[in-house]
Amino acid sequence: MKRIKISFYITLIAATGAFSISGIWKKGPRYPSYTHLVMAGYQGWFAANGDGSQRGWYHYQGRGGFYPGNTNVDLWPDVTEYLKKYKSPFKFADGKDAYLYSPYDESSVELHFKWMKEYGIDGVHMQRFLGEVKSASGKRHFNKVLESALKAAKKYDRAISVMYDLSGCSSADMVYLEQDWKELESIFKLSDTKINPTYLWHRGKPLVTIWGVGFNDYRKYTIGDVNKLVDLLKGPRNNISIMLGVPYFWRTAGRDTDKSHLLQEVIKKADILMPWAVGRFDSKTYNPQIVADDITWCKEHKIDYVPLVFPGFTWGNMHKDTTIYNAIPRQKGNFLWQQIAGAKHAGAQSLYVAMFDEIDEGTAIFKTARAADVPLNGNEGFKFVGIENELTSDYYLWLTGQGAKWFHGGNGYSIVKPLR
Repeated sequence: MKRIKISFYITLIAATGAFSISGIWKKGPRYPSYTHLVMAGYQGWFAANGDGSQRGWYHYQGRGGFYPGNTNVDLWPDVTEYLKKYKSPFKFADGKDAYLYSPYDESSVELHFKWMKEYGIDGVHMQRFLGEVKSASGKRHFNKVLESALKAAKKYDRAISVMYDLSGCSSADMVYLEQDWKELESIFKLSDTKINPTYLWHRGKPLVTIWGVGFNDYRKYTIGDVNKLVDLLKGPRNNISIMLGVPYFWRTAGRDTDKSHLLQEVIKKADILMPWAVGRFDSKTYNPQIVADDITWCKEHKIDYVPLVFPGFTWGNMHKDTTIYNAIPRQKGNFLWQQIAGAKHAGAQSLYVAMFDEIDEGTAIFKTARAADVPLNGNEGFKFVGIENELTSDYYLWLTGQGAKWFHGGNGYSIVKPLR
């Protein structure tokens, strides 16, 4: 009789969708909070000639085309494991063709989420560039990538959220952001925990990020525009939690920050604050006290805080400037671990890793070719910047995963970088 009852309850749970990938389903989202998670940003903006996106070598190419000596990317992805690969105009020193991947292919996105699972990275924030999704081709591309990512996130039990980038926007575009979010909700049902059980929530609501608030780089929208947008998104019509991407020196109104007093008012409305640290320091100028002081301020104002860490920075090909290859050296992972340890000791409970797949500016943590394994990039001193030859192509995935274990409560970690 007991066996019959147990069998009946298991059947009932399965039939009602009460089983999740990680065990018996509990009401609500699989990831109800960003706290203790280590997540990366995911660009997904590359395209390859022949991938069906009709965008050519999008984001791989430089101005005027894609050929040796003219490309936007500094790193070259390790394409060994991709199911679909596309022959590029580049060749290796031995004359063999060099291939690239496209996130427009569902199999490529699935592979990335498989890596997240294997290395213990909690998930990603899907970048959505508002200036791009206003066009039909841009919307088609980013919707396709998001659709693939949602499937893969569910399959591999990884957290996922939408992150809007306001770069290139105007004041008039703020209204379009809410329309786009409503469209995504209609198409993908992002806040439906049965359909998307691993979509990231925070403080009882689905989390959406707005990046690009308060920078002093002459943007065509104002802090006041963003202030109205935040009110709209957090209001009853949308009812979502907001993470704001702000300048690194937001608290002191220094260097990269707009001096307007409105910035602090907008920040106080956020649920999470994430200052943009990429390019702001190297291993010699990194100061974990900034993170500690930020956390203190945020606690006083009841805002959660997620510091950003990045492995290094290089953008010589984008600017056709050979002097800025390895502008911020990776130091075989020492720089990344310095920031992970600094954030942990400063009291941070979560991390934003920039970025999973950003090879334009060389911040990618996914599998990229070593310096000895990259193709040639024409003459005039141009090259591709491989990761250190002493490492394997997956090293930065592994190291980020070690950081995630530490933030999950793992023992044995310290300021000293773990040995593999």
